[in-house]
Amino acid sequence: MDIAEVARKSGFPASTLRYYEEKGLISSVGRQGLRRTFAPGVLDQLALVALGQAAGFSLDDIGAMFSSDGQASIDRASLSAKADELDQTIKRLKAMRNGLRHAAVCPAPSHAECPTFQRLLRSATAGELSPRARKPALLVRSAA
Repeated sequence: MDIAEVARKSGFPASTLRYYEEKGLISSVGRQGLRRTFAPGVLDQLALVALGQAAGFSLDDIGAMFSSDGQASIDRASLSAKADELDQTIKRLKAMRNGLRHAAVCPAPSHAECPTFQRLLRSATAGELSPRARKPALLVRSAA
């Protein structure tokens, strides 16, 4: 298949396919004139790339999921670790959703008087609602 057909069938633009080839995620098998050609199995590789990205894996992580011959060779421990990470993300997002839903219907006269909304604000300030919890800022004192 030439790169245009792979782009059409996979939904990835040709520029992305060239980038993925540069990163070593896929490889062309030759050229047809100026166009790269790919083996039919490239569509399976691209499906794994899409799934990996949807799950939050980096392209480097995804690249490690392929053996040297382009076949999937996925470390089960990394899948388990990513599933644990997704569980934490779901937990964090549910807490945020529940706090926002409560604040939307809270009978308190203002959000400033709503204990649940105030807890949500404190959690946000502490970085607990961010995808990766922030580390506390270090205080630096000048030696004056």
